[in-house]
Amino acid sequence: MSTRKEQMEAFGRLLDIMDELRAKCPWDRKQTNESLRTNTIEETYELSDALIREDRSDIKKELGDLLLHIVFYAKIGSEKGSFDIKDVCNTLCEKLIYRHPHVFGDVQANTAGKVEQNWEQLKLKEKGGNKTVLEGVPVALPSVVKAQRIQEKARNAGFDWEKREQVWDKVEEELSELRHEVDVMDDEKKEAEFGDFLFSIINAARLYSINPDNALELTNRKFIRRFNYLEAQAVEKGRSLKEMSLAEMDAFWDEAKRKGL
Repeated sequence: MSTRKEQMEAFGRLLDIMDELRAKCPWDRKQTNESLRTNTIEETYELSDALIREDRSDIKKELGDLLLHIVFYAKIGSEKGSFDIKDVCNTLCEKLIYRHPHVFGDVQANTAGKVEQNWEQLKLKEKGGNKTVLEGVPVALPSVVKAQRIQEKARNAGFDWEKREQVWDKVEEELSELRHEVDVMDDEKKEAEFGDFLFSIINAARLYSINPDNALELTNRKFIRRFNYLEAQAVEKGRSLKEMSLAEMDAFWDEAKRKGL
């Protein structure tokens, strides 16, 4: 692995290249915070995909793409006289030191759960920080991730089940209420109850240390693999899916499962 000196030299090289691109490249020169924003979101999702696949080469590549955006925003900030990359790094360092008093101070925190509780309490105390426990949950987060963050913050404030097994009663309660509204065909209420049911399932995932977004994505990919196999087998036999019975399709689906797809 590289030395700290080599790491700093590589980061300095990146900053020099960014300066050069901003000065001489027509495309880079015209970019703004707003024009980069959607690309940053895309790069974040691409990194997430690489992380799920545990593809080391792609993780390295996507981390670089995301780092480029961080450096780009800092460059734009320096041009406006607002901040530069030094300010970004120092602000982060100060936050990390402040929120880790068990490392840089004399506070005791021997478990990850205790660290998270301290983290939330410190965020509430910060000058200009969140005024309420849930204020720090970004509005624009995808719904599944947002639900998870809401539940984690509530837990850190002490609002949680005494025993994690208790969550299953809540899941069953929400499922029963959902089925009732589906049966009576009340569109507005069944949507609300479906949301409650999903929220309870995500809560169960949290309590059993399952990342619901990752779990759902793994299932998405599994479904795609098996459906692609089903479709390929149909084509191989000169059939279209629409011509096949559900039983015939299920047979290929089960075959895909046996093959470990």
